[in-house]
Amino acid sequence: MDRGKKVVLVSHCILNQNSVVKPYGKDSNDFKGLLVKLIEKNIGIVQLPCPEISIYGLKRWGHVKNQFETPHFKKQSKLMLENTLENIIEYKNNKYDILGVIGIKRSPSCGITSTCRGNWYGSVGGEGTKERLDTLKEVDEMGVFMEILKKSLSEIEIEIDFYDDFDRFMEIL
Repeated sequence: MDRGKKVVLVSHCILNQNSVVKPYGKDSNDFKGLLVKLIEKNIGIVQLPCPEISIYGLKRWGHVKNQFETPHFKKQSKLMLENTLENIIEYKNNKYDILGVIGIKRSPSCGITSTCRGNWYGSVGGEGTKERLDTLKEVDEMGVFMEILKKSLSEIEIEIDFYDDFDRFMEIL
C-alpha cells in the first residue's frame, strides 16, 4: 500500500456537521468535493478537536470572536491541541507533507480569512438586543482557535498554510 505521505488538518465540523451551532450546519454535500478529492489523492485527513463543543456543548448559542478571547478559552484550546501538535511533529520527523489546515470562514474559533466580531452578550430578546445585534460584523481575522494553532506551530518552528477557501485549496492539490 502506498501511504502517499501527505496529510491535511481539517476543522472538526468539516467531517462532523452535527457539532455546528443550530441552524448554521451545512449539508454534507458542501464538503463532498473536497473530501472526495482528498481520498482520491490518498491524502490523510486529520480532524482537529472542536473547542466550542468541548467548552460549551451542543446547546450553545452562536458566539463572536470577542467572546472566545478569554484566558479560559485560549488555555483550553491550547490543551486540546497538544496531541495534534505532537502528531504534526511525528509526521514531519517521518518526512510527511502537511498540505495545510482547512478552517471555516466566519467561524469565531476556526475562521482563517474572516470571523465575526461584535458587542454580543446578555440574553437574546432582552433589553438592548437590537443595539447589540447592530454591532455584529465580519472582519478579516482568524478565529481564536486557529490563531492559537498558528502560534503553537510557530513556537515549534513548523510552518503550515491555512485555508478556508476549499476551491483554492483544491487548486494546489
